[in-house]
Parts: sequence; structure tokens; C-alpha cells
Amino acid sequence: MLSEPVALRLKAEEELSSMRAMMLGLVLLLSVSALAEEEKPAPTLKGMLLEQLHSTHDKAEWFVPANTAVEGLTADQASWTDGKGNHSVGQLVTHLIFWNRRNLEKFKGGPQAKFSGNNDDTFNYDPSKWDETRRQLDQVMTEWEKAVESADDAKIKEWYLTIAHIGTHNAYHIGEIVMVRKEQGSWNPEKGVK
Repeated sequence: MLSEPVALRLKAEEELSSMRAMMLGLVLLLSVSALAEEEKPAPTLKGMLLEQLHSTHDKAEWFVPANTAVEGLTADQASWTDGKGNHSVGQLVTHLIFWNRRNLEKFKGGPQAKFSGNNDDTFNYDPSKWDETRRQLDQVMTEWEKAVESADDAKIKEWYLTIAHIGTHNAYHIGEIVMVRKEQGSWNPEKGVK
């Protein structure tokens, strides 16, 4: 049998050895974690703009994207208003199509459609064309993503504020679309926004 001081010393050495092993493991874990973080490429302006465009179009993250916001909605439901002067979903979608398309035409350097300058004209909605209207929203948002993806850095630097504002504008009106659907009773909270 070992004397008490020797036994205490051996126990202390075992605990110290165990602590050293844990510290070494922790250092290795932190080193691997830091190395993994270093391998991630730095975000680019183009990448951030594309993330923003996708989050308002087809990638659910912090909020409901456009494709989800209009999914499963009938033409009659898209025409509904609360009777207080607020827009219908169809009107909001038509407005989004107008401004996304107009800015995309300008971004591409092409001719822009004639516009009276009256923003109220951008909310004109025809319920008989609801399926086409939904398709146009998806199409113009997809075209924006492709245009930004293929643009060079100089074009992105020239347009980044406008593109960011387009994403913000889209998010604002998509929020309105969800609110109209909630008020109407046609929103499924399982799709987001309870």
C-alpha cells in the first residue's frame, strides 16, 4: 500500500494528465474549427445581392419568399380586398412585376415600356390572367437572378444600391401579400409567419 502523500501525488498527476489531454483536445478542436472557417471564401457583393434576390423569390429564410406567398391562391382570392382601400394580392403582384421588369430592362440596357409616371397604374390587375401573372412574377425574379449572376463586377458596383432596393421593395410587398392572405383567411401558417 502506498503512503498517503504518494497516493495523493499520483492522483494529482493523473488528474493533471487528464486535464492536459482535455486541453490538447480542445486546442485541436478549436484549430480545426478555425481552419474550417478560414476555408470559407469571403462574401462578395454579387453573392450578397443574389442571396437577397433569392430570399425574396424562392428561398425561405427569414421571411416568406414570393413563390410561397402566392402559392395555391385562386384568381378570386387574389382579387380580394379588405374594403378599406388596401391592395389585393393580384394588385401587389402586378406592381412587383412592373417595377422588377422596368428596372431589369434598364439594367440590361434595353428599351423600357412606356410609363405614365403614375404609380397607381402599376397596380392594374386582371383576374382572368392570374396564372399568367404568377408565372410572370417568377419569371422576372428568375431573370434578375440570372442577370446579376452573369454581370461583371463593374456593373454590380454601378447597380448594387438599386438591386438592394429592389430586394427590399420585394420583401415589403411580399409581407403585404402575406398579411392580406392572413386577413382573408387563405394563409396557411405552416408555410411561415404564424
